[in-house]
Amino acid sequence: MIKQDLEDGVDVISPVDILEVTVVTPEATVLKSPAQFLALPLYDGEIGIAPGRAPLIGRLGYGEMRLTEGSKTLVYYIDGGFVEVARNFVTVLTSRAIPADKIDRAVVEERLSAAQQKPAHTPELLEIRDRAIASARGQLWVARKR
Repeated sequence: MIKQDLEDGVDVISPVDILEVTVVTPEATVLKSPAQFLALPLYDGEIGIAPGRAPLIGRLGYGEMRLTEGSKTLVYYIDGGFVEVARNFVTVLTSRAIPADKIDRAVVEERLSAAQQKPAHTPELLEIRDRAIASARGQLWVARKR
């Protein structure tokens, strides 16, 4: 979003202190919202993004995305992927984005238990099992906080 001032016939363009956040999964655009602040799980920690942030491309981990607009905070579980920040536009590409209040803890606990018991005899099977465990743990962490 850009604000324009047409004073004395001169265009003065200044940034608006707001982020435009878009969250996209392979199935759909899950969220398109303005935000004053966004927190995302990177693969090696958490990052906070505010308006005016320098450009960034980052690899996402499994965990909680918090989007703040005024007094409202939206919380989602993010299942890996990538984030791009350019000017005040943030694009989150992820395989899954689930609102925190839609996570069924009992179902996720069953998935975690099943994933932990899967045999992993090859590096590929080990990677699949570890990803399923990390995903389930991330969902449980987000659900327990709410």
